[in-house]
Amino acid sequence: MVRTQIQLTEEQAEKLKQLSAERRESVAALIRKAVDQFIATGGIDRSTLYRRAASGVGKYEADKSDISIRHDHYLEEAFEP
Repeated sequence: MVRTQIQLTEEQAEKLKQLSAERRESVAALIRKAVDQFIATGGIDRSTLYRRAASGVGKYEADKSDISIRHDHYLEEAFEP
């Protein structure tokens, strides 16, 4: 591992300490997990992810009016041999 020094706000440090105690994990482990998640998403924040997901809403039409309720049934029907 590479040792790295960072500066946190008082609030960030306190919340990390609380999470550390609740989860019984070191602050360093929590920070490594956060960095892994940041890298995996390409640094995209939650609001951007929500906007991307919402952009597909209403884009497509279905020939059935109850597809949002019975989607499992229709998927099963579509993939039956």
